[in-house]
Amino acid sequence: MPLIQISQTPGLSDAIKRETIAAVTEAYAKATGKNPDSVWVTITEVPRSQWGVGGEPLG
Repeated sequence: MPLIQISQTPGLSDAIKRETIAAVTEAYAKATGKNPDSVWVTITEVPRSQWGVGGEPLG
């Protein structure tokens, strides 16, 4: 089973997360010919203080 992991800062509503999971699943299944029922998607919210860009924390 394919597993797609999305890491992002917090803030999306549950409705937007559901739409994102559905869209990512559909796109992956279409691109690979996989059955959408076998595609797993996770969204992990990581606080801005735990992200860094260019050697500097975002938070």
